[in-house]
Amino acid sequence: MSDPEVQPVAVPAPGLSQLQRVFNVFTAPSKTFEDIKRGNKSWWMPFIIFTLVGYILFAAVVTKIGMQQVVDNQIHLNPKQEEKLAQAPPEQREMSAKISLYITEGIFIANPLLLLAILALGSLGLWGTINFAFGGKATYGSIFAVWMYAGLPGILKVLLGVIVIFAGTAPESFNIKNYAPTNLGAFLNPLETNAALYSLASAIDITTIWTLVLLGIGTAMVAGVKRTSGYIAVFGWWAIFVIIGVGIAAVTG
Repeated sequence: MSDPEVQPVAVPAPGLSQLQRVFNVFTAPSKTFEDIKRGNKSWWMPFIIFTLVGYILFAAVVTKIGMQQVVDNQIHLNPKQEEKLAQAPPEQREMSAKISLYITEGIFIANPLLLLAILALGSLGLWGTINFAFGGKATYGSIFAVWMYAGLPGILKVLLGVIVIFAGTAPESFNIKNYAPTNLGAFLNPLETNAALYSLASAIDITTIWTLVLLGIGTAMVAGVKRTSGYIAVFGWWAIFVIIGVGIAAVTG
């Protein structure tokens, strides 16, 4: 009597480490998103990277540009605001300058918390869109983790901005809202370009598009839908916010 055939037991593939996921985002993103889909939703490594790189930019701006210069440049890039301040009493101008400086510094210092808040809200919108509009089955946590990793190409823009600062960019021409040549707007003069056109040109950013593509792939994978559905959901939201930004620039510029 022969022994019964022994069926092989399927062994689940081991999860990726945080560093492996970070590396794979740039080389094989599907591996990272598949790992998240399997339930490995940790996102602390990219968050630490974002925090460190953000503070490196902060240090570069403080040491090579100066925060007051950053504020002065932003006022100069808004002729309406500059004219309004020029007509204000000296005490009001001084108070406005202090408030602007505190806000600018506060945004840099609180950047990690702001990042978490933005991703939390953005993930909520994307989670609802991919599940209810496209029939996906993603969890909120998986969408949040995907977005955290998909945003990693953004560190390249920040590091490029740091290089530009230390390469000797003139403090008077530094624009904190567009500090790296990764978009069309970086090659235009904001004072000589239509505000709506400049806003649109700045939105067409290489690192942003890269992140959106990754986010579309990852969202589709964790939701179990077609990749085109992920792209439509992601780029659809992006287009809405670009249109809103262009509209605001047209009205206030």
